[in-house]
Amino acid sequence: MSTEVPSYPSLTPDQLGYCVEALEVFKAKRADQPLIVKEFEYFKKHAHGETRESEVNGGCLVAKLDVNKAKNRWPDVLAFDGNRIVIDPCKDSRPSSMGYINASYITSEANPSESVSRFIATQGPLPETFEDFWEMVLQNHCPAIVMLTKLVDDNKKVKCGEYFQAEDGPRMFGNICTVTRNIPTTDSLLVLCHMLVNREESEDPPLPVWHIRYPEWPDHEVPPDTLAVREIFKRVWHIPSSKGPIVVHCSAGIGRTGTYCGVHNTIQRILVGDMSALDLDKTIRTFRDQRMGMVQTLDQYVFCHDAIIDVLEDLISESNI
Repeated sequence: MSTEVPSYPSLTPDQLGYCVEALEVFKAKRADQPLIVKEFEYFKKHAHGETRESEVNGGCLVAKLDVNKAKNRWPDVLAFDGNRIVIDPCKDSRPSSMGYINASYITSEANPSESVSRFIATQGPLPETFEDFWEMVLQNHCPAIVMLTKLVDDNKKVKCGEYFQAEDGPRMFGNICTVTRNIPTTDSLLVLCHMLVNREESEDPPLPVWHIRYPEWPDHEVPPDTLAVREIFKRVWHIPSSKGPIVVHCSAGIGRTGTYCGVHNTIQRILVGDMSALDLDKTIRTFRDQRMGMVQTLDQYVFCHDAIIDVLEDLISESNI
């Protein structure tokens, strides 16, 4: 991963046409604030939003097992049984936990294009789940981790465990070894690391993982502008889905996480000519069917539109240079 912010490749004539059409649609919708509010209120109520209590009681049975309760950072943000990540039982130190980790597969369609990323949305790891987290990364061959939270917020509340730093040499999580190399950057809001992850005494080559951190995105809120989100997208959008899903997490793994996934997924689908991506409302409802509460607030839903518009304008302007 370069220290320089990469440029987009030139668009094909078809891709340029898709982006121009999408930009017109999203600008028109952004100007219709009542419509955006109406969509958010609808999926908040009907797409795994305000019905969370019934879902937690009925659709998250594994997450609610006594052996797994300590694995959940927040008691009301759990992984649905149907699409939760399942850690290989032989690697799970607590067999009765059924391989549970508070993490969910996220995709907007059943058979996404090779050019459209798959995601794992997850909570900020807890000290007792660090080993589970890295096991998940190894088993799913995840090429990148996008972290959208501080470790401790301005009110001194812990939002995420410190699972990634290893500057003084290898760091062990059970039998998993990680090595971290910080990448110095200038004029960037991001903190970049290159990590190598492997099981102790394994003969397999270590898994290279890019760790991209944007700590200044406040919980339940939105950034002051879209610059950092656009830079994250520039750094990871080209990773083919065959490399494995991209891990995205904040603290609960639903608000900031869902917002970033919505922007990233929408732009990639537009670039491959999937114009159903213009229905952002449907995309977020699909995400909420896979993980409760994805895109938590109206401001975050509005921010999705702003970031998509700005990325589309970047793509069009860079292609016309």
